[in-house]
Amino acid sequence: MDQHRSGCPINLTLEILGDGWSLIVIRDVMFGNRRHFRELLGQSEEGIASNILSARLKRLLAEGLLVKHPDPTHRQKSIYSLTEAAIQLVPLLVQMGAWGRRHTPVSRELSIRAQLLEEGGPQMWADFMDELRHIHLGAPAPEKSVLAELQDAYLRVVAGQTDVGTT
Repeated sequence: MDQHRSGCPINLTLEILGDGWSLIVIRDVMFGNRRHFRELLGQSEEGIASNILSARLKRLLAEGLLVKHPDPTHRQKSIYSLTEAAIQLVPLLVQMGAWGRRHTPVSRELSIRAQLLEEGGPQMWADFMDELRHIHLGAPAPEKSVLAELQDAYLRVVAGQTDVGTT
């Protein structure tokens, strides 16, 4: 049995997610729909090293936050998927993004998704979680795509449009 510093739920969560990369990897799978090792490595805004990415993926698999399946289109590749436990991190990530927008020098393009999720509130988070369940767990497709809405807002900000979001 693993030894933990305490049974405190915050401590136990930080023991799993408290390093500098685990939530970034989950973020990239969740919001960037990056499902292959090479996508996670090459499209990382923060420039994660391959050995760090490999170690984090192994840890997230062991902790039950990701699962890995062979890619049917390429036998040497694997596809990473979020588990229900990882999908349930959406409200936490939304709150982290909201806090970061208020207290750190964020960029407009990398904070627009956090802004929209914060403004969209719990219903939007639930819709996003349902969409993630569809993408990663095979649940029925939702009526609308929150992921597409977030990506569209990001692309509009990158293109210099200023009418994205309300704050």
